[in-house]
Amino acid sequence: MGSALVTHSDCFSTATRSLSTSVQLHAQVQTKSKKTLAKPGVKNVVLVEGVRTPFLLSGTTYADLMPHDLARAALQGLLHKTSLPKDAVDYIIYGTVIQEVKTSNVAREASLGAGFSDKIPSHTVTMACISSNVAMTTGVGLITSGQCDTIVAGGVEFMSDVPIRHSRKMRKTMLALNRAKTLGQRLSLIGSIRMAHLTPELPAVAEFSTAETMGHSADRLAAAFGVTRLEQDEFALRSHTLAKQAQDAGLLSDVISFKVTVTAANSSFLVHTHTHTHTQSSVTATDGASAVLIMSEEKALAMGYKPKAYLRDFVFVSQDPKDQLLLGPTYGTPKVLARAGLTMDDIDVFEFHEAFAGQIMANLKALDSDWFAQTYMGRKAKVGAPAMEKFNLWGGSLSLGHPFGATGCRLVTTVAHRLQKEGGQYGLVAACAAGGQGHAMVIEAYPQ
Repeated sequence: MGSALVTHSDCFSTATRSLSTSVQLHAQVQTKSKKTLAKPGVKNVVLVEGVRTPFLLSGTTYADLMPHDLARAALQGLLHKTSLPKDAVDYIIYGTVIQEVKTSNVAREASLGAGFSDKIPSHTVTMACISSNVAMTTGVGLITSGQCDTIVAGGVEFMSDVPIRHSRKMRKTMLALNRAKTLGQRLSLIGSIRMAHLTPELPAVAEFSTAETMGHSADRLAAAFGVTRLEQDEFALRSHTLAKQAQDAGLLSDVISFKVTVTAANSSFLVHTHTHTHTQSSVTATDGASAVLIMSEEKALAMGYKPKAYLRDFVFVSQDPKDQLLLGPTYGTPKVLARAGLTMDDIDVFEFHEAFAGQIMANLKALDSDWFAQTYMGRKAKVGAPAMEKFNLWGGSLSLGHPFGATGCRLVTTVAHRLQKEGGQYGLVAACAAGGQGHAMVIEAYPQ
């Protein structure tokens, strides 16, 4: 325990040093005048506000709620923060991964519960850990195509209660019982039930196409890139240290207080205490919801809002789910930079989703490898790894928690807030997702 404490304090001072370096860096960044990424003939889309409920360990404070309760809380928090009229939204989109059967279109149930006008259509999307990223980019598409001006996007995940089904054989028997006409048919079906039929089916934690769990895949990925256990432990500790510093400094202003039985805000962070042996296990069991208000710049200004950031180029990528399951950031980053005409050096703020410490370290090594860029990505050269003094400076999914459907909005809102705080101009969000998929987006600071 003693040595762990020494490491911890060392890490605190290292993290503090890197934080002060970052402040100096961004002072220089401000003096560089950079081009804007506005495109002729394309509407500017802005992030006006972003909020989230505290992300809490499943089975704790939120245990007796339902997913739409958390989503509703995020939506109400957004309404409260923006004073947005409840009929001023054109469309509402939510992302989620494990659906509650009773509220399969959770966007609709949450928006009605939050008091939005029943005239506002809403739908729910799913794309594993990038579900709320899809919700946001769907909103961007609706705005740039001229369909809508004002979109609320968000995400929710509720792991405290997941749909557990009867076995397939038992389901077949129960459906047949429903259709049975005579007592004889019913008794015959009941007589056919065996003990084995009563074994329940839980939602899968393994990839459907490969039958491999994400943790196992992350271990193989880390091994392939020579990521050591020490590197993983150090990264996980860094995540927790920076999250704690950001929380203590009052930087996590997107978190709204949400009264359940107690106000959860104070217990929201670092509930996921990772010990030495758990640094690479992912923060799977987390409950939480997020919401963002995105608008055309024109509409935002007409309504008197001061936008936080522009949402610029984005890409979705997809690759082999067996050996490249978690390499979304490596594939997405060069593509989105090319679309935006930027290099890694132009990016002032990086926010990558931390699925596993080993996965993050493997992506950083892949981004910095000419061999990987040439062999697997058809590129002449690597784009390079993000500078760590710009990377996930307020903690990440390992320390803040990761409700699958809600993390994307947290990443985007964090980039906007960090750009404001640090004086940078461009931010990059990147994330991997189950199925071998990924997302990357460039965000531009709104002129202060």
